[in-house]
Amino acid sequence: MQFNRRNFIKSTALISLGGIILPHHTYSNMKKGNLPKAGLKLSFEPYNLQLKHVFTLANSSRSTTPVMLVKLEFEGITGYGEASMPPYLGESQESAGKFLAALKLQQFNDPFRMDEILEYVDLSAPGNTAAKASVDIALHDLVGKIMKQPWHKIWGFSAENTPVTSFTIGIDTPDVIRQKVKEAAEFKILKVKLGRDTDKQMIETIRSVSDVPLCVDVNQGWKDKKEALDMIFWLKEKGVEYVEQPMPKEKPDDIAWLTQNSPLPIIADEALQRLSDVQSTVGIYSGINIKLMKCTGMREAHKMINLARANKMKVMIGCMTETSCAISAAAQLSPLATWADLDGNLLINNDRFEGVKIVDGKITLNDLPGIGIEAI
Repeated sequence: MQFNRRNFIKSTALISLGGIILPHHTYSNMKKGNLPKAGLKLSFEPYNLQLKHVFTLANSSRSTTPVMLVKLEFEGITGYGEASMPPYLGESQESAGKFLAALKLQQFNDPFRMDEILEYVDLSAPGNTAAKASVDIALHDLVGKIMKQPWHKIWGFSAENTPVTSFTIGIDTPDVIRQKVKEAAEFKILKVKLGRDTDKQMIETIRSVSDVPLCVDVNQGWKDKKEALDMIFWLKEKGVEYVEQPMPKEKPDDIAWLTQNSPLPIIADEALQRLSDVQSTVGIYSGINIKLMKCTGMREAHKMINLARANKMKVMIGCMTETSCAISAAAQLSPLATWADLDGNLLINNDRFEGVKIVDGKITLNDLPGIGIEAI
């Protein structure tokens, strides 16, 4: 019997192996007259991350990333969250501030009702996924601190199963690329940004100073599937392990052909954002890259991982340029991932937190409660 993907998408839009999304009316049944006097207290402040090097992708460059740092307080305990908003996401400190200011989280006096709280946040306005992720992360941090346990333990994950993380080398001049590679000497795999006419030069430059395994992120930069396939065969000879979003997401048939013929796994990034997008990548990509800022946070990322694995897809945990707050939150899920790209905090020089560490290239979780961070 032929598999009907559209029907399956409909049937899985509200449910995954990670749990069931609650009905939309769950939180709206609360009566205003019964609101608690002291519920969750939300506060936030804008902050600009300063990158150590200009960060260049296939279609853009930047030296800063705007973020919103969030606090969620309850009975003397504070959870921290973060929204990272690189320009291509379409969010800003202004939009995040407007969204967060409109939330009425004081109506919730039980932080353990996480599904109810986060559903309210999600349905408050469309879009705003990074702003929603900041509340999700802060709530997970808060509840973990109340429980006095880190989330990887609450979920039952083994800390020793964390993968190594890649370290990102942005598009740059040969001299700067060599400098970046030398700075990343402790990492066991490098992630190389491609998508311009200097792609082979980038790889050859790195190979002149390092023989570590590579992965590449094309950010939709290649346009012709046959040229892309030729490039992938060449990359495989150069020690590349997988290719992320090689072609525009609007060309699913070409990408499916590429995946079928490629000697390397093809990973979706721009082609998906949230749980409802996962099923549309099945049969087109080898795996998916999940980012908290795109999927509204840890709750939905967990569900996406489970759904992807149920479809026998590979899973990558990725990030934006972020402080150790959001990176540590994503790292709590990393024991479930095939690959990780959690280096966003290592690309900045003004981190506001201390959290998970990279030891000999491997993500190393700590036993701090919540998402495993301390403010500095």
